[in-house]
Amino acid sequence: MFGSLTKLDDLTKLSVVLVQSIAAIVNPSAQSAIASLSDRQLLARVVGVRAAKAANGVSLMAMFSEPENPLYERCTVARELVKRWLCEEMRGRTVFATPDAVCDYLKIHFAGREYESFVVLFLDAQNRLIMAEEMFRGTLTQTSVYPREIVKTALAQNAACVIFSHNHPSGVPQPSRADEALTQTLKAALALVDVRVLDHIIVGGSGTLSFAERGLL
Repeated sequence: MFGSLTKLDDLTKLSVVLVQSIAAIVNPSAQSAIASLSDRQLLARVVGVRAAKAANGVSLMAMFSEPENPLYERCTVARELVKRWLCEEMRGRTVFATPDAVCDYLKIHFAGREYESFVVLFLDAQNRLIMAEEMFRGTLTQTSVYPREIVKTALAQNAACVIFSHNHPSGVPQPSRADEALTQTLKAALALVDVRVLDHIIVGGSGTLSFAERGLL
């Protein structure tokens, strides 16, 4: 159970993450130039000038979160491609060598969610990503997390370590006492099968909080 939640902020911050990630894939030196473009200029690069003009005045929130919006599918495809690229990067190197990829992946995954959900990154003995899985989805105010299901999946994936993450749609990535208690419960359950918990990352808007960095593990 997590704390009281409200609607997520506009997805403008998500667009910055997407643009920076896509730019880094194509050419790292072009990243700052692309990131300086306006929303309309960026959109033209993705969907074409005509479609971008037609969408003038439409919020990024609508493009990314409203299925009836004509640009929703293409924006969703762009987001999914970036997520998959970040997963590929995490599979190729230890997560400690790609901390930005981990946080960017989680920000993109949770962006626009008006409900809480709980994600687990399953890692191998070299701390490389095996699988990222949204295991539990809740309501606006709570998510039920079942340790048994996480242990089962960790064993099935032959995971050596895990990273937990959940979102705060309120946009405030601060842990509640319930968050801390849940983390300790999960840590104890996984320790019985020799799976280590490396971190629990809370995502709120464009911000993140690491339990490991706060000394909460």
